[in-house]
Order: sequence, then C-alpha cells, then structure tokens
Amino acid sequence: MRFSTLLVANRGEIAVRVIRTARALGYRTVAVHSDADADAPHVHLADQAVAIGPAPATESYLSIERILNAAGATGADAIHPGYGFLAENAAFAEACSAADVVFVGPSADAIRAMGDKAAAKRLMAAAGVPLLPGYQGEDQDTALLLAEATEIGVPVMVKAAAGGGGKGMRLVADPAELPDAIEAARREALGAFGSDDLILERALLRPRHVEIQVMADEHGTTLWLGERDCSIQRRHQKVVEEAPSPVVDEELRHRMGSAAVAAAEAVDYVGAGTVEFLLDENGEFFFLEMNTRLQVEHPETELVTGLDLVELQLDVAQGRPLPLSQEDVRIDGHAIEVRLYAEDPANEFLPATGTVAAWDVPDDIRTDTGVRAGSVVTANYDPMLAKLIAGGRDREHARRRLVRALADTTVLGLRTNRSFLIDVLEHELFATDATTAFIAESGLPSETVIDPADAAAVAGILHARSLEAADQRSPGLAGWHSTGLATSRFEIAINGERHSALVSHGRGGTVISVDELDHRVAVVGDIVEVDGTDRSFAIIQGTEPGLHHLRLGARDLDVVDLLRIPVGSDAAGGEGVLVAPMHGAVTKVAAEVGQAVTRGDKLVILEAMKMEHSIAADVDGTVVEVNATVGQQVAADAVLVVIEPDESESDDE
Repeated sequence: MRFSTLLVANRGEIAVRVIRTARALGYRTVAVHSDADADAPHVHLADQAVAIGPAPATESYLSIERILNAAGATGADAIHPGYGFLAENAAFAEACSAADVVFVGPSADAIRAMGDKAAAKRLMAAAGVPLLPGYQGEDQDTALLLAEATEIGVPVMVKAAAGGGGKGMRLVADPAELPDAIEAARREALGAFGSDDLILERALLRPRHVEIQVMADEHGTTLWLGERDCSIQRRHQKVVEEAPSPVVDEELRHRMGSAAVAAAEAVDYVGAGTVEFLLDENGEFFFLEMNTRLQVEHPETELVTGLDLVELQLDVAQGRPLPLSQEDVRIDGHAIEVRLYAEDPANEFLPATGTVAAWDVPDDIRTDTGVRAGSVVTANYDPMLAKLIAGGRDREHARRRLVRALADTTVLGLRTNRSFLIDVLEHELFATDATTAFIAESGLPSETVIDPADAAAVAGILHARSLEAADQRSPGLAGWHSTGLATSRFEIAINGERHSALVSHGRGGTVISVDELDHRVAVVGDIVEVDGTDRSFAIIQGTEPGLHHLRLGARDLDVVDLLRIPVGSDAAGGEGVLVAPMHGAVTKVAAEVGQAVTRGDKLVILEAMKMEHSIAADVDGTVVEVNATVGQQVAADAVLVVIEPDESESDDE
C-alpha cells in the first residue's frame, strides 16, 4: 500500500493545501485542472499538472475516467480527493482500487453507508447514537410520509435522503404546508442527487451545529479530535466555524466524542471523517450526518491540536497505525475560521464572478487559498476564495486577530462577503448566542450606507491620486499653488450612489465639502484620515472608464469618477474632458457653454510657478460645461471644461 506519487483530484484551496503537505513529506505531486484552471495556483505548485477537460465539472473534475487516465499517465499511485467533487463518491473509491491506485479516504462501503441519510440513521440507531425523532423508512409513499410527519409534529424538517448542502430540504412549521413541502423537496432531491427519497425529522429551531473530527486507522484505533462549532450558516452553508465550541464543556465533549467514535466504528471507518450533531438548548445532541472526507473547516482542529490531518490521512492510507492515542489528544487555545466568498450578501448572497484584480492577505494568520491577483472566478465552481483562520489563547483573542486580519485583507475586482464577515464577528450575538438562527436574528447583512465622511474619504483618495498623476505629467508642479485656495470638484458614484464633493487645497491642508458639511482630509501612503479618524485603504483602476475598486477599511467599494471619464464612453459619454495639469491660477477662460470649438483651440490658461500653461480642446465639439473662472485657484486634475464631441468625431474614435 506504500505510494510515492500523489495525484490531487481537486482544485482551489484544498488542492493547494494537500499538495503543500504532500511535498513537505517528500511525495511527488500531480495536479489536475480543467481548461478554466490552466493557470491556477495549484497547477503551478505541483510537480506535474495534467489537463482533464473543459470548464464544466462534469467534463473534468467529476470525470472518473479522465482522472484515472491522468494518474496512469503520470505514474501516480495514490489519489487524494480533497472535498466536494468525487470525495464522497463510492464508485470513484472502487475505481481507484480496481486501477491499483490508493484512494486516500475510507472504503467504498463506508462512503455508501453514510451517503444515504436514511440508511445511515438506521445504522446509528442500532449503534446507540442519539437521533432526533423522525422517519427514515424505505417506504416513500406520500400518504405515509404525511402520516409520519403528523406523528412527529411541527416544526418538522423534510430532507433528501441522498444529499446534503441544503438541497432537497424544507422546514415546515404549519401542517397545511406539508404536502407542498414534500413535493418540492422530492423535485429538488431528484434533480440534485438522482433520487427523490426523503427522510423526516423533528426540527430544532435554534440549535447549535457541533461536529466531531474523527480519525481511524485499519488497526482498530478510532480517535476523536475535539469538536468544531459551525452554527453560523446561510442557506445551510457554513460561514464561520470555530474550535472548540464555546458551549461544550468537558463532560459533553467526551459524550459527543464517544458517540462519534461509535458512529465511525459502526461502518468500519478508516481515515479522516466528521460526525455532525445538532445540539439543543438543553445540552442534548442528535446525530445529523457523517461526512466521509476531510472537511473544509479542518484547519481549526489543526490549530488547536497541533496535528496535520492531511499527514495523518496519508499515513493511514498506507496502512500505518495512528501515532497517538486518545490520551495524547490535547485541545490548546481557540481557533476561528471564516470562508471568504465571491458573493453579494446584500443581494441574498448570490455568487459573484469576475477577475481578482488585487489580492493581499496578512501573513500573521493562516490563510488557505487557491486564488491570487489575476485569478478569474467563474460560475463553474464554488465561489469560495479563501479560508482565513486565526488562533488565540482564548476565543476573544482569536476573534480580535481575525477581525484585524479581515480588515487588512484586500480583495478587489468583484463582490465579496469580507465586510459581512467582519460584521458577524463584531456582532453582540456572536459572543452570546450564535445558533443556526444567527443570521436571521442578527439583522445581518445590514444595508450599506455611504455617509458624507465616506464620500469625503473617497474624494480625498481620488484627489491624492490625481496629484500623483499630475506630478508625472509636470514634475515638480503638481503640488504647487500660489496664494489663495485651489479647488477641485468631484462627482462620484460609490456603489451606484452619487455624491458631489468640493476639494479645497491650500497651505493649511485639504478640506472636502460633501452635502454642505466640511471634512478635513489627509492622505498619507495607504492611510486616509477624515476628521481625525484613520482608515487604511487600497485602490486600483478598474477595466471600465473612470472605475476604481477601493478597499476603505472594512468596506469594499466600486467608485466611478464621473467627471474624469471620456464624455463619449458608456460610463458617461471619447475625449473632451479637459483637466488642470497642475495646481495653478486661472488667468484666461476662452470657453462658454454652447460654444463650438475645434481641436487645438486654447480654452483655458493657467499660471503656475510664474509660467503660463495652455489647456486646449482635444476634440471638435460643443462646450457643455465650464468650471473655471479668471482668478480662480484650481487643483491638479480639476475638471475645467467638458466638450461633447461632434458625432463624426465620436464615430472616428
């Protein structure tokens, strides 16, 4: 059973994570990739990479034949499935065995036994593992299901027997809704899992979701490695996880651990697995399901136990005994993990797509990721970008470190849930009552409001960038101004919300007026200070005219500088926007609204450093806006004149 070359049949962060441990242990590694992932980080990290098909997972990562062909072509004698895709596919485990390739995971029989929720619950009942009152029978007659649901009583959960991830699941609080719920769950289960079999169980409305990590070898040793609390979820998908659970004491921990071991031993389990329980407000727990693979949230357990679960998986897969006993397992400190998704919390957490234009994560906490700047997030795969995991001496210490890390994380170019994660970790309910009802009860995600101070900060940052650009055009002149006050006007759209800002820049500093409120703003490096409050920021140019992607503290903003984009573009309308190349005094204005002008006409003259600088029309067209008056002090990059190009000029462009 010994192997030397490991193929990782997955992508993204889990592929990177497995490859790193395998390489550290001296194994040769092979990555597989779809056409969409040809330049992905896991491809570059492995010793060898093999293309296995087009972007759709059904034609690549879910193709048993293509993955085994890749193993044969590269001499891989073991396959690690990661999680998702084929990780819990019994047919894949059998195919690996038939091809004389070690499957790093449990047996096909164990996968099959736990993959059918109804059969698994029957097994757990026989093994003495606590179950919620429910129905897991093979008779799927609708009339029988209705009768059983009535016997169980509401609230009742209708669930697909063959699946997970929230699909084929309906919570019913009114008996009158049962027929429709059963019908809808059947349809969804059939489409997602190929089976419309259902199970029923008493619903707990405010439970904790607590799971036990188990690890077993083929020599009869099964260990439980502490618990993880995964209660904060949206649409039955985990968002924040932590170890240990803040509501589990030592006595309950041992009872749950013993039940998890009994569950694993009931199916002769070998490898890493997770037994999931629901924990009610009275401290009673009930079997939910067993995941026969490495969990997304396994890093928390690694941080608090000091164990490398992938290393243990690779050892066990080769027939080696586990190198520790239950007495050796120690829980030290606390760890919290968040899942950073490309999604829009304000729009029902719908997945987002696009290019990761900027990516920077602090290096003082653990980050598991499969993206980098330039990575393209498509609709083909799960939108998780990374997992950020912070450890600490206690829960509050870990929480503070994670909030700080999220605040300092820059991911620009597409919508993410970064701000939402910070809001969750800082919400008072997180500290006291983080059940599976957390998101519904917390009021999160809250509506994003752009206040005048935010708009002033954005205008200050854009103004600072304009000074930098002006200095490149006219070295040494960008920051120059004569006596008086240089002004510049900004019309900006922040996440679609329009704001006007007037920037006054003089020897005393910069004052930005938004909605008739003055704010003193200073920008130094990557810090913007507004009225004495500092926030870090990062900004990059977007692909559309005038668009900037901005991280302002905990918030990610899309900013369009409406006055500094070509008039004829989709964003505001070619050329025709004349700006001041430097600070200066306006000495002549030869333009007025409605005036026809020709390319090269001198429309404004600035005096700076005792020199005159002419600003000429760059298109033929009609003047539609004049923002300069004689004697006015203007700032670098201030919009002086806007020209609407002639139609023929626009066509030429």
